[in-house]
Amino acid sequence: MDVTRKIDRALATLRRHGRGRALHEVASRTINMLVTFKILRGVVVRRPDPKYLACPANYTAAFLSDDEVRAYARDPGNELDEAFLREALGKGDACFAIRDGADLAAYGWYSSKPTRIDPPDLFLRFSPEYVYMYKGFTPARYRGQRLHAIGMTLALRHYLGQGYRGLVSYVESTNFDSLKSVFRMGYEAFGSVYVLKAFGRTFRRSGRGCAAFGFGVGTAPDPGPAAPRPRLSTPERG
Repeated sequence: MDVTRKIDRALATLRRHGRGRALHEVASRTINMLVTFKILRGVVVRRPDPKYLACPANYTAAFLSDDEVRAYARDPGNELDEAFLREALGKGDACFAIRDGADLAAYGWYSSKPTRIDPPDLFLRFSPEYVYMYKGFTPARYRGQRLHAIGMTLALRHYLGQGYRGLVSYVESTNFDSLKSVFRMGYEAFGSVYVLKAFGRTFRRSGRGCAAFGFGVGTAPDPGPAAPRPRLSTPERG
């Protein structure tokens, strides 16, 4: 990114999110010119928001089978590459999707096992009382309908019914639009994880509030069998 683009981005952040966040973004980008440094804001949602519990008319929502996921992965526009699927399905992660007829309108992934993040040698860990929501995606032509929020809320209701306490996730501290979005969906912040990679070493620290959720990062997933897959739900129609 050249200097002009950096300045334009900083000014856009200043206009949209204020001086403090703009300074945070500039500082983060400056540090990352020398080392890799990230702040992961941990968030949790424990109560479904009633306004996101129904699909729009003519849409359906349900967990996808492995075969259905692989069929959608044949379209590169759905951003489901083979390496990701091999790892996600291999450890029992589930994809909850909203469909417009046969077309994939939105999806999110859910895991009860440690899950690879970026940098890719790190894995997010969390309490077994919660499910980790990640890789939410909505194709461009379906954006603006709150489909991600609806899918996440329906999945949350399912997992609460299975005895879990809620969903956890994270947003990078410089992704202000996503932070605003998750708070609008009902998530609450509980703490931050700090990751620094420099001189061939990785330093990690979980801040105050993370311990209650077992929330942190490690360099390898915990051993053990894959978690049971959720029972495929009956499609929910708007």
